[in-house]
Amino acid sequence: MEWQSLLTVILLLMLFLGCGVWIGVSLFFTSWLVLAIFTDLPVMRVLGSVIWNNVNSSSLMALPLFIMMGEVLARTKISDDLFDGLTPWVSGLPGGLLHVNVIACAIFAAITGSVNATTATVGKITIPEFRRRGYSEMLSIGSLTSSGTLGILIPPSVPMLIYGVTANCSIGRLFIAGLVPGLLLMLFFCGYIMIASKAKGESGARINSERYGWCEKIKSTPKIFPVVVLIGFVLGSIYAGWTTPTEAAAVGLTGALVLAIATRCLTWKLFAECLMSAVRTNCMVMLILIGASFFSVALGFLNLPRWISESIVTLGAGKYTALALMTVVYIILGCLVDGYSMIVMTVPMFLPLAKTYGLDPIWFGIFVILLVQIANITPPIGFNLFLMTGLAERSIGFISRSVMPFILIIVAFAFIMAVFPQVVMFLPDLMAN
Repeated sequence: MEWQSLLTVILLLMLFLGCGVWIGVSLFFTSWLVLAIFTDLPVMRVLGSVIWNNVNSSSLMALPLFIMMGEVLARTKISDDLFDGLTPWVSGLPGGLLHVNVIACAIFAAITGSVNATTATVGKITIPEFRRRGYSEMLSIGSLTSSGTLGILIPPSVPMLIYGVTANCSIGRLFIAGLVPGLLLMLFFCGYIMIASKAKGESGARINSERYGWCEKIKSTPKIFPVVVLIGFVLGSIYAGWTTPTEAAAVGLTGALVLAIATRCLTWKLFAECLMSAVRTNCMVMLILIGASFFSVALGFLNLPRWISESIVTLGAGKYTALALMTVVYIILGCLVDGYSMIVMTVPMFLPLAKTYGLDPIWFGIFVILLVQIANITPPIGFNLFLMTGLAERSIGFISRSVMPFILIIVAFAFIMAVFPQVVMFLPDLMAN
């Protein structure tokens, strides 16, 4: 019966998504139909219990607060300050100001937790500057498109919150677990930019005639300081155990509002725009979470997660083979659905399999987030690709080619994480102790 129910689930999801039905609604109706077809359960009673138990969660309070924090800071002069503050420090490196793409996206990721906000805000500043200074379009657009995905790996992160609620694991430990992989991936991107720039004979010194001494570097540092302090306090308070993620989100939003007022960027009109945008995003995510919760319960009643795990183990597949298979599934899904959908559709089925192989749910969460990064830049529907067609005014084909080296870097980094899991688990284990 299991294979019949699995096939029914897949076909129903493909039907609803193919008709353009929202992912949350698709998950809801798929769950409803398979429970009605394959079980005798009172579906309405199950639905009511699932919605109440999953929405009535203090962890979800952090979601609108972090989203609002990102909306406020995305509309301030912070992106201009980041560019001005980072430029003197990276201009002498091979690749020059291309490193601003990566580092600014990493910093902004720690503020917004959003791929689109990170890419759009940084791109509006850097793309015109790179064109004016004569940088390679392939490298500049590729680095920006790929670095924007750091927004979901470096905490706070909306997809991490979705995974944490779906997998029922600690949001605080997830946030801390994403910090080291996010910074390492940032360094990998910078390393590739240096190597590619050297190979093409493009150096920051040749393209950018401006030279900066230590005096200019020190003068530029205060422009980065407020952001670093805000990020450090939000993440540091979680790590130190002073606050829960929800309390840290409230502190972060307060700090963002103070920073916006101090820089004279916040008006009542702007505040209303931030509020409306945050409400829309939060409602979309909550609809997905409700559908995902119902979907997860439906799969459990159908015994599909256990059946899939036992089937793969019975085939004699080892841990790395199972992870490789999951990676292939995520890359294929990345060509068809968005990152949020990937998490809520796959975690209920793949997490039990990961536990069967002794993988920590926190580690697996970061692994999934890393693969969702690939989904955001995978043709034909990678969200960042479409975002960049508008920002850079280049074809989807050109942008797809520009991100291919960075996709390979992310896949290689996922392999490193699998071989050396302490890359992810070092800080969470230290935090637990």
